[in-house]
Amino acid sequence: MLCIGALPFLNNARLYASEGASEAELQKQENKWLDDYHAHVGLTYGVKASLNAIYLWRGLNCGGLNIQADANVGYGGLYFDMWWNIGTTDWAFTHFQPEVDLSLGFRRWGLDVRMIYIHCFNSGFFDFTNYPDHGNHLELDVRYTVSSKLPISFLWATRVAAADGYLNEQGEVVRAWSSYAELSYKHHFVYDISLYGAIGITPWRSLYTGYQRGFAVQNIELRLRKDWSLSAHCGMMLQGTFAINPSALAADRSSAEWHPANPYGQSINTNITLGFYLK
Repeated sequence: MLCIGALPFLNNARLYASEGASEAELQKQENKWLDDYHAHVGLTYGVKASLNAIYLWRGLNCGGLNIQADANVGYGGLYFDMWWNIGTTDWAFTHFQPEVDLSLGFRRWGLDVRMIYIHCFNSGFFDFTNYPDHGNHLELDVRYTVSSKLPISFLWATRVAAADGYLNEQGEVVRAWSSYAELSYKHHFVYDISLYGAIGITPWRSLYTGYQRGFAVQNIELRLRKDWSLSAHCGMMLQGTFAINPSALAADRSSAEWHPANPYGQSINTNITLGFYLK
C-alpha cells in the first residue's frame, strides 16, 4: 500500500520534468492509471442538501430524521466548507439537535488536510472548554486518496481541542485525543451507480466507545448510490446505507435491537438518503 501510495507523487514529478517530451509521450503519461492529480484552477463552489432517515456517522447512530446541508467555496486547492444538521435526537421526536461544522482545508495531489470546528449548540459558539460528554469540538482530519482511477482512501481524524474528555478516578477531566482511522474504496458502475465500502477503527479509549474501551473496530459500512443529472449544473441522488458497529455489538448484544429512545447505542443501522446538489 505504501508503494502504491507513493507512485502518484513520483509520476507527477516525472511529468513536470518532461517538458521536452513528444506529444505522444505526454499523452501516454496522462493516461497512466495513477497520474490524474491536477491543480485546482480558479474559483470552485458547491451546494448540496439531503434528507436522511437517521444521522449515521462513523458507525454511530447520532439521531433520527434529519435534514443536512453543505456549502463550500475554494480556490487553488484551499477551501472553506460549512455543514449543517437539523434533526431529532431519536425517532421518538423528544428533542432536536442542531449542529454546524466549519472546515478550513487544503486539497492537492490526493491529500486532503482540514481543521473542523464542530458546534452542537449546547455551549457558547467558540467555547473550547473540555467538558465531558458535551460541548464544542475541534478536529484535525487527514485523508489520502490514491487516485480517481484507484479510489482507495485512508482517513485519520483526531480531536485536538475543546470537548473530548472523561473523568478519571480522581474526578479530573482527562483529554482522550479521540481518534478514528478508516480505509475505504468506491467503485463506479454504469448508469451513475456507485458502491462505497469502508472499515474504521478507534485505536484507543475515545468518544467512539463512550470512553469505556480501548482499541475497537468501530465501523463496517456499505453504501449503494444512484445519481441523476437534472441539468448541466444540478443533480440528485438516492443512497442506501448498511452499517455495523462491531464494538457496540460485542459490548452489548441487545444493542442490535431497535431502541427508539437510545439510537446512539445501536450496533446495526440502515439509512436512506435523498439528496440534491449543485455542481
